[in-house]
Amino acid sequence: MQSICKRLLDGRKKVDLCGLHGGSAALFAARLQEELAGSLCCIVPSDELLDTLAQDIGLFSDVPVVTYPAFEIPPYTQLAPDPATIATRLATLYFLHENSKPCIVLTSAEAVLRRILPWQVLADHCELVMAGEETDRDELVAVLSTSGYQMCELVQQPGDMAVRGGIIDLFPPSFRPDIQGPLRLDFFGDTVESIRSFDPLSQRSLAELEEAVLLPASDILFPLPAGNTGWQQGLSDAKKKLGLNGEAGKQILEQLTEQIRFPGIEFLLPLIYQDPAPQTLFDYLPRSTPCLLHDPVAIRAKVDLVWDRILANFREAGDDRVVLSPETLFLDKTELDSNLQKSLRVDLCTLPDPDAAQPPIMLQTGDHSLLRQEIELQRKKRGLLAPLADRLINWQQAGETIILACSFSRQAVHFEEMLAGYQVETAGTGVPLDLSPQPGKLLLVEYPLSRGFDLPGELLHVLSAAELFGEKRLRSTRRRKSRRPGGEPVVLEQLSVGDIVVHRDHGLGSFQGLLNMEFAGQRGDFMQLAFRDGDKLYIPVDRLHWVSRYQGLTDQQPRLDRLGSEHWQSTKKKVTEAVWQVAQELLDIYARRELRKGHRFQPPGTLYRELAESFCYDETEGQARAIEEVLEDMTSDQPMDRLICGDVGYGKTEVAVRAAFKAIEDGFQVAVLVPTTVLAEQHAATFRERFSEFPVEVTCINRFRTTAQQKEIVRRLA
Repeated sequence: MQSICKRLLDGRKKVDLCGLHGGSAALFAARLQEELAGSLCCIVPSDELLDTLAQDIGLFSDVPVVTYPAFEIPPYTQLAPDPATIATRLATLYFLHENSKPCIVLTSAEAVLRRILPWQVLADHCELVMAGEETDRDELVAVLSTSGYQMCELVQQPGDMAVRGGIIDLFPPSFRPDIQGPLRLDFFGDTVESIRSFDPLSQRSLAELEEAVLLPASDILFPLPAGNTGWQQGLSDAKKKLGLNGEAGKQILEQLTEQIRFPGIEFLLPLIYQDPAPQTLFDYLPRSTPCLLHDPVAIRAKVDLVWDRILANFREAGDDRVVLSPETLFLDKTELDSNLQKSLRVDLCTLPDPDAAQPPIMLQTGDHSLLRQEIELQRKKRGLLAPLADRLINWQQAGETIILACSFSRQAVHFEEMLAGYQVETAGTGVPLDLSPQPGKLLLVEYPLSRGFDLPGELLHVLSAAELFGEKRLRSTRRRKSRRPGGEPVVLEQLSVGDIVVHRDHGLGSFQGLLNMEFAGQRGDFMQLAFRDGDKLYIPVDRLHWVSRYQGLTDQQPRLDRLGSEHWQSTKKKVTEAVWQVAQELLDIYARRELRKGHRFQPPGTLYRELAESFCYDETEGQARAIEEVLEDMTSDQPMDRLICGDVGYGKTEVAVRAAFKAIEDGFQVAVLVPTTVLAEQHAATFRERFSEFPVEVTCINRFRTTAQQKEIVRRLA
């Protein structure tokens, strides 16, 4: 593959490449970018492929991978795009123009067709703020408002902004992987004292920053005051040229003149960006950036479909609305081809094009669809890993290199333990992969890969555990945020006026809504709580973690507390004493339990690992913790005393399945008691399905069985 990448740089403008299967396209993109030592643009047929391809490329390259998705709104509709999509697009555009280092850009066929704001306009609306520097707070708020930020009470999604006295909270598009989420600017006068990222749920600070570039929150950016006069004249000229004399035309021009954004304004782009005119994604790419087309046949079909929709919607909307011609808003097929021909274009084709001017370059790769089928067919007879182990041993004996991509660390540990039972040695490796030949080595990497592939010419096999052992939810490569101690803060959207809440220092009060008021010379947003005898308390929104929602054991309305009284403190003292008393009783009970000895089960073996890997979902964080703690109890010599709580559908049955199988693995029989006959039938079916690949018999005894059947079941018990 590396030699083919070098051949692509022989001066040809267009190259067809056939033979890539599975996830090998991601490796090819990574190697082509490495050979180019510059940026690369990859175009896929649809947005659904962007995240998967970006994740796969991350396994083979440490070069930044950015995505540029399409708007999810149909053309010529009076709808507004999702703020998160706008933020992703703007962050990518800024990154492309400001970043001098190579990167890989992933976009879709529909995304590249749309004309976009000029780079100069985007640059003019970016604001650099630095900790310790003087910045006019009011002027900054005004500039951010013109850049598309929407004022709100709490910042929760891209484009939100909240101002409370000397604090500005905002959620800007982020082009840096180390800065994700909203920012808090803390002013003292006109000096930026600190810049911090924070959690939008708890409103707590996460990290302090030295500086931040605040990108606009909208791609509809009206001209700054210096260029407003010429822009207004351009609107007047457009009115005459387009004949916008009807009621709809006058209304649109009034909104544009007053610089008001409205749903559907994206389809009036040429009226907003007059000089400079709208540009395209290709204008933002570094000069001579090669384009890699993933399945060009599907891309052409998608372009045709998008243009059919554009023309149909244009004809329908032209009767009663102001619409601009499609050529002013979208690239036509000729212009798209012209942009693709400016530099190297590589088409990753499924089949050779018989009408191509030059024969395609053939690359021999293989996929693992047959291996997956073999695993499915033989798993009941030989176990989960036997077919895979046979293949791995053959590859190792042939001196070939094997890499198995595991979705998470626990899965890698399971594979290491289970493969050891087949005398298959493994070793670990990191990301990005080092694909230099390591004959006979089987390397485990903790990174999800959508599909595996073979490179016979390089004696290399890259396998995907998710592909071979069932479809799993792809986990994010970002670290999952751990839950903070102290309980969840109150969520304002879940409160209604009159709801009872609990203040940590003042007790039970009634939520009365949010209001903006001045305190100590500064205005801010406050939560208003009402207490007994008309007492009121105002809490700044950055102290919402002091308040939690009241959850009573009955439907009876509780009595509110009085501000300044000792009742709440007395209640907390009594509860504390009662808790200590219960704690002492539990301590006595568990002290006596520590003196008793229970049965110690053996650590989980190969069969248990195979059962765990056959589970068709990734365990949730709570489910995995419950399974691990139950196993710790069972492999301890202390008597087990554990209650698993969870709502319907949260995976409690799988915890029971794992515990039952651990006992069965040690030669025990297991009884599962349930409260109803229907639940007994449901659990029996679940256990049969989970144990179907193992020599385990599952039966059910309830009133649906005859007396003779019940006696037979009891008789067969050991």
